[in-house]
Amino acid sequence: MRAFLGNLFGGLLKLIFDLVSSIGVEPKNFSFYAIAIIITTIIFKLILLPISLHQSKSTEKMNEIQPKMKEIQNKYKNDPQTQQTKMMELYKEYNYNPMSGCLIILIQFPIIIAFFNVLRDPVTYVFKDPKIYETISKNFLWITNLEQPDPYMWGLPLLAAITTYIQSMLMTANVQVDPQAAASQKIMNIFLPLMIFWAAKSFPAGLALYWVVGNIFQIVQQLITNRSLGKIKEERG
Repeated sequence: MRAFLGNLFGGLLKLIFDLVSSIGVEPKNFSFYAIAIIITTIIFKLILLPISLHQSKSTEKMNEIQPKMKEIQNKYKNDPQTQQTKMMELYKEYNYNPMSGCLIILIQFPIIIAFFNVLRDPVTYVFKDPKIYETISKNFLWITNLEQPDPYMWGLPLLAAITTYIQSMLMTANVQVDPQAAASQKIMNIFLPLMIFWAAKSFPAGLALYWVVGNIFQIVQQLITNRSLGKIKEERG
C-alpha cells in the first residue's frame, strides 16, 4: 500500500513539475521543484478536504450531544448496562458514530505517510533516475537546496511550528471538553509545535515546505469552518 500510494503521489508531483517547468523561464530564487511541491501539496489537501470537513462536522455533532452524554453518565453511573443502552439510543437519535473520528484518522494516516515518503525520497518515487534529479534546481528563496535542512532555524522550521500551533488552536476552538481534558489539550498544543520545530530542523527543507503549505491550507479551511459553525450557532440561538 505504501509503495502504491508513494508511486501515485510521486507521479502526481512529477506531472505537476513537468507542467510547471514547461511554462517558461525558471525564477532565480524559486525553483520549479519548489513550485511543484507547493501546488501538489494544495492538490493533496484538496483530495483530503471531504474527509477533513466530515471530521469537523463529527466534532460539532459531538459538542452538540456532549451535555446529554454527561447527563446520562451521571444519571446511570451505577448502572453501566443501562448507561450503554441510553448512549446508543442517543447516538442513533443524532445519527452520530463515535468511531467516525478514529476512522477518519485511519484513512488519512497512510496517505499522509505516503506523501511524506515521496518528498523524503524523490528519486525513487518521482524522478526515477538519479541523474535527472541531480540536474534540476532545488532552491527556494533563501534555501539553496530543498534536499537539505533549512540552514536557518527562523525559516521554515519556525514557520512550521507557528502554523502548527495556530492550526491546533483553531481546531480545538469549538471543542467542548472538561477542565482536565482542556489542560491536556493545552499542553499538547504547545508540545506538538515544539516537536515539529525540532523535526523540521533535521528533515529536508522540502518536507518542511510541504508541512508549512499544508498548515496554511488547513488554517484557512478551519477559519472558514469555524465561521460557518459560529453562524449556525447564532441562528439556532
